[in-house]
Amino acid sequence: MKDDLHLRPIHHQLEHRIEAHIFVAFLAYCLHVTLRARLKPLAPGLTPRAVLDKFAAIQMLDVHFPTTDGRTLILSRYTEITADQKLLARQLKLDLPPQKPPRITAPEKIPRLPANAV
Repeated sequence: MKDDLHLRPIHHQLEHRIEAHIFVAFLAYCLHVTLRARLKPLAPGLTPRAVLDKFAAIQMLDVHFPTTDGRTLILSRYTEITADQKLLARQLKLDLPPQKPPRITAPEKIPRLPANAV
C-alpha cells in the first residue's frame, strides 16, 4: 500500500498547509480504496495503480487557432484513447465526457499610438 500511494514526509511549516496536505492525502486514499473496491467485481486481477497508469496517457489540451479578425478559436480536446483504454473504460462502466464545443475569444485590443507620436 505504501508503495502504491507514494508516501513520503511532508515539509510544511504552516499549520493550515499541513492540514490541507493531510486532507488531500486522505482524499487520495479514499479514491484509491474506492477504485480498488470497484475493480474487484468488474475487473478482477487489475490493481488501482495499473488502471491509473493506463488512463494517465489520456490528456486534455487546448488548441488555439488565431483568426484573421484578431480573435482566437479555442478547441478543448482530450487525446484519442487507445483500444486498451476503451476496453478498460467499458469494463469499468466509465464514459468519457463529450468533446466540448469550440470557444471564440474577443479580439485582442491593439494599443494605438497618439497621432502626434509619429
